[in-house]
Amino acid sequence: MMTTDEPMMDVDEVPVAVDGTEDISAETLAQYYQRLFPFSVFYQWLNYKAHTPTSLFTHREFSFTINDGIYLRYQSFKDGDELHREVQRLAPSKIDIGAVFTAQPRNAKSLQPGAFRPVAKELVFDVDMTDYDDVRTCCQGGSICKLCWRFMIVAMHVVDRALREDFGFEKLMWVYSGRRGVHCWVCDERARALDDAGRKAVAKYLSMVRGGAEQSRKVNLSQRQAAHPHVTRSMEIIEEYFEDIILVDQEILLTQERWSKVLAALPDEELRKTLDAQWSKHPDRSSVEKWSEMIDAVDRRANKRGAKFGLASFEHDMMLQLTYPRLDENVTTHLNHLLKSPFCVHPKTGRVCTPIASDCFDSFDPFQAPMLGQLLRELNSGSPDSTSLAEYVNTFSSFVDTLLPVQDAKLSQIPSLEF
Repeated sequence: MMTTDEPMMDVDEVPVAVDGTEDISAETLAQYYQRLFPFSVFYQWLNYKAHTPTSLFTHREFSFTINDGIYLRYQSFKDGDELHREVQRLAPSKIDIGAVFTAQPRNAKSLQPGAFRPVAKELVFDVDMTDYDDVRTCCQGGSICKLCWRFMIVAMHVVDRALREDFGFEKLMWVYSGRRGVHCWVCDERARALDDAGRKAVAKYLSMVRGGAEQSRKVNLSQRQAAHPHVTRSMEIIEEYFEDIILVDQEILLTQERWSKVLAALPDEELRKTLDAQWSKHPDRSSVEKWSEMIDAVDRRANKRGAKFGLASFEHDMMLQLTYPRLDENVTTHLNHLLKSPFCVHPKTGRVCTPIASDCFDSFDPFQAPMLGQLLRELNSGSPDSTSLAEYVNTFSSFVDTLLPVQDAKLSQIPSLEF
């Protein structure tokens, strides 16, 4: 089943751990699915606005998690009404969306070997905050706060721009995961038809931070790589946020424990020792000041040694290492990988997985995403259109309106993209 001293922070910047799970039950979920889940628009999305059900919907795999862990895979439905009835009957704690197959997934066990295979799915991306645990100092694990959420803001800007400008994709929907990350659904027909090799190529193109915890320098670009349009554009975005996120919010150089991790990436032992000694004498200096000292020292040493030892590119490489999006490549590369559905209620937080409009990356606040109990209380005094979920349903509906209607599913493969 898939499943040292710190700086003082303002009260509104302390890690927030709001738990809405006490409001989650089969009964409350049934009410949510009956009265609030946007089934009509949801069906239009996955049927790509065709007037009658197409194989894009009828051959789509859904999976449901019910009764605290029972996992029902290979569910499929003849139309949106049947999906609605089954979801309302089961009241799943989670809905996952899978690929479109050569046959209806519910008939998979009766098919000959090889006759049942995935042929299409949205190109999806998953960015999870836990992958930033070696960088963020405000939270760890499943916790997030307004400070580290800014990593997600950068990730959405960088990935969104790359998918649009480098690949020409247009139909992108970003969704808050309900807890500590974001998902991106690329719905262009060309993206949906990519095979595993094509998806892997896109994921590799967008991945820049590589290496485990034991590797100090995880970005080491050549001069030619650093001049690539995707890298230069990403740097422009990162430069806008870097000081505030990394040096001010996260204070990445505040203590020796923290600055040692950054200095370890310096390919010059003498310089590492010099800076460590300087900062140990004045540990109370801010990360902004220490970063400036480090880059000045690196630049002076690089000018003496030319481009040797990786010093010339150290500043940009470290800015990318500390701030560039960290994608879960497995989610992207496999056609039959499942991903949590928009408008699910996250079982660990009680928050709804809400769409994020492409012009709202900076203003979206995960702590304002509606919670199940909150929504049901709002329903008691009004209609679904008056709840805090309504604006997100409108965002979803506006996105679906941009999709081109299809007459029938076109499931043929397309040529691999060239990078």
